Amino acid sequence: MRMRRTNQHKMQIQLQESDAKPESVSSSDETVVQPRIRVHDLLQRPFDIRSVSLTGLFLLAIFYTIFFLRSLLLPMVLALLLSYLLRPIVRALARIKITPYVGAAVLLLSLVSLFGYGVSFLATPAAGWLEKAPYSVHQLQQKLTALRKPMEKVAQASTAVDSLTAPAPSTQTKTQTVEVKQHALADRLMVGTPEFLIGALTTLILLYFLLAYDAVFLAKLIKLMPTLSDKKRAVSIAHEIESQVSRYLFTITIINLCLGAAVGLAVGLLGLPNPVMWGVMVAVLNFIPYLGALTGIVCMTLGALLSFNSVGYAMLFPAAYFVLASLEGNFITPHVMGRSLTLNPVLVLLSLTFWGWMWGIVGVILAVPILAAFKIFCAHIEPMEPLAEFMS
Repeated sequence: MRMRRTNQHKMQIQLQESDAKPESVSSSDETVVQPRIRVHDLLQRPFDIRSVSLTGLFLLAIFYTIFFLRSLLLPMVLALLLSYLLRPIVRALARIKITPYVGAAVLLLSLVSLFGYGVSFLATPAAGWLEKAPYSVHQLQQKLTALRKPMEKVAQASTAVDSLTAPAPSTQTKTQTVEVKQHALADRLMVGTPEFLIGALTTLILLYFLLAYDAVFLAKLIKLMPTLSDKKRAVSIAHEIESQVSRYLFTITIINLCLGAAVGLAVGLLGLPNPVMWGVMVAVLNFIPYLGALTGIVCMTLGALLSFNSVGYAMLFPAAYFVLASLEGNFITPHVMGRSLTLNPVLVLLSLTFWGWMWGIVGVILAVPILAAFKIFCAHIEPMEPLAEFMS
């Protein structure tokens, strides 16, 4: 009986010691201790101002590098995202015995020809709108006279209040300055056109090599991995990220094209001139969440007011655009994309602001695809999974 009690006491002590010890992974040769790291333990550690300062300086250096090298990085990022979008088409051509080198060349030539035809087709109506812009502004002011009268009365009242509270004018003579106005838009076009052409050519060349030598880059990545398990993991992560990013970009492109076609058809049936131009504008602007739809509604409102005498009838066109965009944004896109590819609206707006400040209009268009690609990448890397969940 005493031996039994002694054995039970020893077993209880061993159980208590095993509960107090950290988790371990045992093997036939050795035992590797893997303690759990919790957020509470990390917060209890001493605050190191030096490490925080170095991290902040490192992030500032990255931001400055992105801004300073935007003319070099922008074609690379654009070519990489387009390669994810077009790679399934090149692989489909490879299944019908067309090599990737030839398939990529045929695909890019077709896209460039289609883009050139679209620009030449839309150049005439766009030039017409630009030519009658001065007359259109005067015509728009006449149509909005009823709305201007209350605003003018408020402005006159505020001017009278300011004149009563303003100090007496001084008798000192004021020197007149002469300002020479420059054509800022023309100067910007002259300076930006060569840079745009160089960037477009660089993007096409990089895109061709990314599509034609798809398997080569993956093979090089596999060779860099030391063990077989690391090679399998790298291949799995690369394929999953590529498939998810391709699916996102392809789905968003199809949804935007369908929305542009629906809006163009709707305004065309209602009688707005140049419905194809408005449909293309809607499809392109829809790549920019929130801000793109708002810009499109404002542009369509101005176009409808200039095309029709009745203000009430002109409001039907932005209303139709708003209804179709609301259906797409609130029902169609969430249902088609699923929760795994949806993004946090606050982070979307921050991404639009950041990349717009960094890279201008092109950065605004690429902001959401870059954010989505980064979220998908974080979702497939185990230590970065909480960041991907936060971005959802």
